[in-house]
Amino acid sequence: MSALDQALENPAIWRGSQYAKVMVESIPTGFAELDASLPGRGWPRAALTELLVGQPGIGELRLLAPALADLSRNDRWLVLVAPPYAPHAPAFESLGIDLSRLIVVATRSAAETLWAAERCLRSSACSAVVAWPGPVQERAWRRLQLAAEQGKGLSVVFSPIRCATQPSPAPLRIQLSPARSRLTLHILKRRGGGWAAPLTLDVGPRPAVPGAPQRGRAAALPAPLITGSSRLPSIFQDIG
Repeated sequence: MSALDQALENPAIWRGSQYAKVMVESIPTGFAELDASLPGRGWPRAALTELLVGQPGIGELRLLAPALADLSRNDRWLVLVAPPYAPHAPAFESLGIDLSRLIVVATRSAAETLWAAERCLRSSACSAVVAWPGPVQERAWRRLQLAAEQGKGLSVVFSPIRCATQPSPAPLRIQLSPARSRLTLHILKRRGGGWAAPLTLDVGPRPAVPGAPQRGRAAALPAPLITGSSRLPSIFQDIG
C-alpha cells in the first residue's frame, strides 16, 4: 500500500461521497434507511426540514407519520398549518397519531400562513409543526429557521418542487417523487454535506402503534377542518 493509500485510510479524511458525522438532536423517522442517511439518524429538532413535492398527496405525510405518532404521545401539540386538503381524522388515527394532540390552523393568505407557522414554530407548546406556505422569500425563510431553533420541535415545511433550485436556509432539504406505492427521496442538502444516493421507501399503511387510540373512536379532528377537494387519494382523504 502506498503512502497516499495509507493516508486516505485515515478516518479523519473526509471524502466528497461521505457526509461528516455531526451531532444533531433528532427524532427517528421510522425508516431505517432514511435514518442512516441523516445526521443524528432522524429528523432534526430545532431546525427546518424542507420537503419538496410536485403535488400534494404522493405519500408525503406517511413519511412523517411514524415521528408524528411518537410525538403525539407527549403533552405538547402537533400543528398542521394551512394543509392543502381536508385532513381525514381516521387516516391519522390509523397511523397511531393521537387526535387529541392534533390542531389544524386555517389561514386565508400566504402572509397569514407564514405568520401562523412562525408563531407555532417559536412556541415551546408544539412538539411538531408542519406547514404549507408555498414559495417563500429568503427573509421569511430565515425567520422560520430562527423560530424553529427557538421552539426546538420537529419543524417541517412543504415547498413546490420548482423551489429546489432556490437557496434555502433549511439545514435539511429532500425532494420527494412518487414511485407507485413508494416514495423516492433525493437528499439535496443535509448537515455535514456529501452526496447521498436516492432512497426509495415503502410508505404504505402500517399497523397502529400498541396503546394508541384505535381507528373509529374519533369522527373528527378537535379543530376546524380545512375545506378542499375530496378527489385527492392521500392521507388527507383516504388511507387506502
